[in-house]
Amino acid sequence: MGTGKPPEARMKHTTQPLPADVDPCDVVGHGHRTLQLDEARELILANVAPVDGHETLPLRDALGRVLCTAVRSTVDVPAHINSAMDGYALAGADLPAEGERAFEVLGTSWAGRPFEGAVAAGQCARIMTGATLPAGTDTVVMQEHVRIEDGRAVIAGGHRPGQNRREAGEDIRAGEVAVEAGTLLRPAQLGLIASVGVGRVDVRRRARVAIFSTGDELRGVGETLGPGQIYDSNRYSLYGMVARLGLEVVDLGVVRDTPEATLAAFEEAAARADAIVTSGGVSVGEADFVVETLERFGRVGFWKVAMKPGKPIAFGHVRDALFFGLPGNPVSAMVTFYQLVQPALQALSGAVPRDPPLLLDATCQTKLKKKAGRLEFQRGILERGPDGRYLVRGMGHQGAGVLRSMAEANCFIVLPLEQETVQPGADVQVQPFAGLI
Repeated sequence: MGTGKPPEARMKHTTQPLPADVDPCDVVGHGHRTLQLDEARELILANVAPVDGHETLPLRDALGRVLCTAVRSTVDVPAHINSAMDGYALAGADLPAEGERAFEVLGTSWAGRPFEGAVAAGQCARIMTGATLPAGTDTVVMQEHVRIEDGRAVIAGGHRPGQNRREAGEDIRAGEVAVEAGTLLRPAQLGLIASVGVGRVDVRRRARVAIFSTGDELRGVGETLGPGQIYDSNRYSLYGMVARLGLEVVDLGVVRDTPEATLAAFEEAAARADAIVTSGGVSVGEADFVVETLERFGRVGFWKVAMKPGKPIAFGHVRDALFFGLPGNPVSAMVTFYQLVQPALQALSGAVPRDPPLLLDATCQTKLKKKAGRLEFQRGILERGPDGRYLVRGMGHQGAGVLRSMAEANCFIVLPLEQETVQPGADVQVQPFAGLI
């Protein structure tokens, strides 16, 4: 399996208790330096290739999929010069320079039922939004600026020739690419593709992502908890995060803390999926076998990132499958997924890389404790103040195991590497969950 290290190179776990001020992830082991977040993200993306295979789907079924072949238009959109307003169509040369002028109303041009006659000087036609401009007209005066007297349309000066019209092909011209390959198909893209008359599209197959949790203490929902046991919440969060990306989830359940069980899970996941995402087992404890197994039977890209929560995160390959070993603490698992795994899975699906997540400036209303040395993602509540400026407050307990802080927050408060404790009134940057989650 892969080109891993020989058995004698396996990690040696420390058996001595560590001082209280020492981070377990800083203990020498695994032979990998701590990366910065941007560095880790770039390394991951450099190792991701889109999945092979595609399928042709009806347009509605393609929502959330990644376009494999560009869609070209065979028609001009719109097909004809048409009105951008409800109003009256006439020749721009007939508009009064000053004062008012009355025009004979010949009839109505409806969207889908054009006025078939020609409009001459001193004449106009009633026209609806989207309707084709009648012959002899090039200008529309919106109905709010027209007064009807004795069946004639009275129009005052102040209008310009050519106003309120939409050109043929203004949106898309025949032969142009309407939607590029690599585009994630959202509602706007479905509508755009439909507007050029295309009803079926080629999309990449769904990437398959295997997930499992590790830990002897984990039990499934509905089971009775024994001493020291907890319910496995991470697998539900992982399922939700992967499924919301439109990917196929292969759930391998809970894997016990033994080298044999961990290896068996690796082998099954690599055989069934394009990527593997696990939670737990990536620290340096006696029963943490994920990174050790990855080193022996796969390939390790990195193991530590200077971020909090989530410093111990393993990235590598098991056979041809991407591997992401996330921390076992629930918040750590979610933070590392959104910051590192989600961009990789989007690239794996063939989507053109998106811009980095949106960052907004906000005024912090609460004290945020922090030590310099790590990029930190604290959970917060973002709102707009009376003056329109964004305000944010921390969630209180920022522990990596407090999943409620993720459930109730609506943003990450992003505190840079060198940042120390933030006092109320200080400016911070926030990453809204909207668009990220």
